[in-house]
Amino acid sequence: MKHPSLVRNLMLTAVLVTSTCTFAQISFSIVVAPPAPLYEAAPYLPPGYVWAPGYWAWNYDHHIWVRGRTMLQRAGYRWQPDHWEQRDGAYSRQVGRWESERMDQPEHRKIAGNSQGNHNQSLKYKNKNKNARQGKNNSDH
Repeated sequence: MKHPSLVRNLMLTAVLVTSTCTFAQISFSIVVAPPAPLYEAAPYLPPGYVWAPGYWAWNYDHHIWVRGRTMLQRAGYRWQPDHWEQRDGAYSRQVGRWESERMDQPEHRKIAGNSQGNHNQSLKYKNKNKNARQGKNNSDH
């Protein structure tokens, strides 16, 4: 009768030891800079297509080169290619994305240009009305 409880206790001890060992893993990271980009000649692109250049991707323990590709152009957007950025001694890959072409033009210039023109027109209108009122008031006296 003591034999089954001894086996059960040994099994329970084995389970506890293995489960606590799995939580005691040591993790560390190695900072590895990506290699310099490889040169790829962009192929002839028909109208309506853009070239997305290749980039280095991280594959578990080393970098691999992902070749460039042709993509269908999106009207009003430009392709921002994949690239690596270094921050606080570590490298992170920024995934390629479409950016609005309007982002190239600073908004404050566009707004200032438009509002300045409207502002000048409204000042002319106010001055014209002011002069008309003053002339009318002068003629009343």
